[in-house]
Amino acid sequence: MRTVSDAQSLRAAVRAWKQEGKIVGFVPTLGNLHAGHYSLLDIARKRADRVVVSVFVNPTQFAAGEDFEKYPRTLEQDSAGLAERECDLLFAPEVETIYPFGAENSIRIHVPRITETLEGAHRPGHFDGVATVVAKLFALVAPDLAVFGQKDWQQLLVVKRLVRELAFPIEIIAAPTVREENGLALSSRNQYLNESERALAPQIHATLQWMREAILDGHPREAVETAAAHRLERAGFAPDHAAVRRAEDLSIPPDGEREGLIALIAAKLGSTRLIDNLVFDFDRP
Repeated sequence: MRTVSDAQSLRAAVRAWKQEGKIVGFVPTLGNLHAGHYSLLDIARKRADRVVVSVFVNPTQFAAGEDFEKYPRTLEQDSAGLAERECDLLFAPEVETIYPFGAENSIRIHVPRITETLEGAHRPGHFDGVATVVAKLFALVAPDLAVFGQKDWQQLLVVKRLVRELAFPIEIIAAPTVREENGLALSSRNQYLNESERALAPQIHATLQWMREAILDGHPREAVETAAAHRLERAGFAPDHAAVRRAEDLSIPPDGEREGLIALIAAKLGSTRLIDNLVFDFDRP
């Protein structure tokens, strides 16, 4: 595996692959990699001839008071894991490479509507930072396809809208959420949970499953959302939202609509904020 930090070397490597007729896949990450990230790499490897993974802690997607400074930087460990899993190129840029005029003076990309609800409402400016850095990385890497996890469902929708709006010739592949046996979605933030919190954390997935069953049984959406939030509070969480939405655009479905829905939860457990979602398939186990 080759590691580069500058745009010129990155572009030269990708250009050489494409001249050979290779399909280039891309997995953008914040680093501190775990099995969920590596599953994205596995999917990219199956769909592409060469794979680029970026590790970049993007300052513009962290709001004031969030964990940008304490976000784990584990580049050496990440590099070893990527090399073991046959990543072809690791792109680990400095902030100056992505934001040549400084992050605070960067051009910002705003994706309307889809960014103004749920996570966007609780984290103003977050998705502007996501859209901006993804657009910059796409311009630098110029991949044929890119893989994003479904755990960050709203982010996935933002990226799909960005690609269509800016006419990037890139296929976006959605990767299934990787979970522990108890249902907890893998996340870099799980390491912040203490032992008792980690035992409680699977209640998020259990609540999502309960929300799906309640909608299937015909209960009104608002009642399901309210009951889900209370269920989380009783378990020790501080929920930001427990919502049922249309999966394609996060619009609010009318009562009785069942096709194409998703439940989404964001909640704090102690000082750690966790997110998860569940797309409804309505097939009872």
